Amino acid sequence: MSTYEDMVRSGIEAEHAAVLVERPAADRAIVTMNEPEHMNALSAAVCVQLDRVLAELADDRELRTIVLTGTGAGFSAGGDLEMMETATAGIAQPAGSTDVWRWIRNRFGAVVRQIARTDKAFVAAVNGPAAGVGLAFALTCDLAIASERAVLVPAFGRLGLLPEVGTSWALTRRLGYQGAFAFFASGRHVDAAEARRLGLVQEVVPHDRLLPAANEWADRIEALAPHALEMAKPLLRATADASWDTALTMEEFAEPNCFTTERFGAAVAAMRGHGEA
Repeated sequence: MSTYEDMVRSGIEAEHAAVLVERPAADRAIVTMNEPEHMNALSAAVCVQLDRVLAELADDRELRTIVLTGTGAGFSAGGDLEMMETATAGIAQPAGSTDVWRWIRNRFGAVVRQIARTDKAFVAAVNGPAAGVGLAFALTCDLAIASERAVLVPAFGRLGLLPEVGTSWALTRRLGYQGAFAFFASGRHVDAAEARRLGLVQEVVPHDRLLPAANEWADRIEALAPHALEMAKPLLRATADASWDTALTMEEFAEPNCFTTERFGAAVAAMRGHGEA
């Protein structure tokens, strides 16, 4: 059995709840990474359970918003150091570094792909330090809000690693090339206020207001027409990489569909005084 298979098996066989799910309302879920004794580092149990939970939630037609957060003092410390050590020792095996590639793609990558590709809105509620792949999870969400205790930790360079699991994409689009390079090269912890100034999070709130603030975002998302959320999320993500002409063309094809919806017709009628939105 390969190192990758061993790590997956250990995650499947874990008996504790490394990820918690709450449903405060039919349209929303709170998903909490739950290994606070390790600052919610991405152990095999956390990764396997998080992937499974998100896949289940993606199939829930009533669900509109998923809040992703961590238990205790940290959002996520990123990759689990014990697993990294195991993976390093296993590189001499026949599979070589491809076992590490399998874990990064099939476990870390599976989570960010689900965040980006489902038609649910993901809100990262960053309650404390977010490092490495944990930071990648937060930056992949559709928006991020931060407790005043939150800290973004670019630990890649210190460990001899690179921005990973979509982090290079997110940073260059928010900070530009030089800003992203400086974020990587400095390794300096970025507090919540600076993260807001840099555009890495959209809002900073008192620590005890973090989940209420996430719930307020869920209220705003619930107020959107379902088709508008489902269509806007892939449109906005796709146009991040598109030319102006391509983005304009995509919008031109998407918008007429909205004109055919009952929600749009009712809204126009209400604005013209012929009905209620």
